Amino acid sequence: MKLAIVDDHPMILEGLKSLFLQHTNYTIFSFTKGAAIVDFIQENEIDIVLLDIVLSDGSGLDFCKTIKQKSPQTIVIAISNQAERSIIFRFLENGGNGYILKNADAEEIIKCIENSINGDLALSREVHEIMLKPAINNFEVPRITKREQQILQAIAQGFTSAEIAEKLFISIVTVETHRRNLLQKFAAKNMIELVRIATENNLII
Repeated sequence: MKLAIVDDHPMILEGLKSLFLQHTNYTIFSFTKGAAIVDFIQENEIDIVLLDIVLSDGSGLDFCKTIKQKSPQTIVIAISNQAERSIIFRFLENGGNGYILKNADAEEIIKCIENSINGDLALSREVHEIMLKPAINNFEVPRITKREQQILQAIAQGFTSAEIAEKLFISIVTVETHRRNLLQKFAAKNMIELVRIATENNLII
């Protein structure tokens, strides 16, 4: 079977490649950008895609939907640090076949892949527990870091990425990465919706 891993963190990518080469007979392909796997599957058959949610060139949620549209038979499974209930459900709604958190051990990851091949949802134990928890007011307030809180506050005040970078003494690339992460965590389509959701949940002073 042909398995593609899409993750823009070299250590994660190499670790997953090593895991599957040691424990399975899969042919492994690796990519650091979502657009690259989309292009690849248009010319090549891939049985399984392990897809990170936050990528440098876009959202894994969107790439999942595109992959399933172009290659419905391909199994697409998220492998991510994003543990928000809303993101998990959105990924599955976009056609995903499973969701694995990166803190899952090697045995659990292999088992999840085997489950997906057998037609079951590939869910790591923690993801399964998150999905079973009832949603509060249909929205689960995501956990955000102190830095994300600072950037969220600055966005709400109308600062640009360049201004936020100067204000917090970090690079514009870092600011943009945090902005993407915040959009993912809050399942927001744009910054206006992000600020609205954060305000409604008292996350902006």
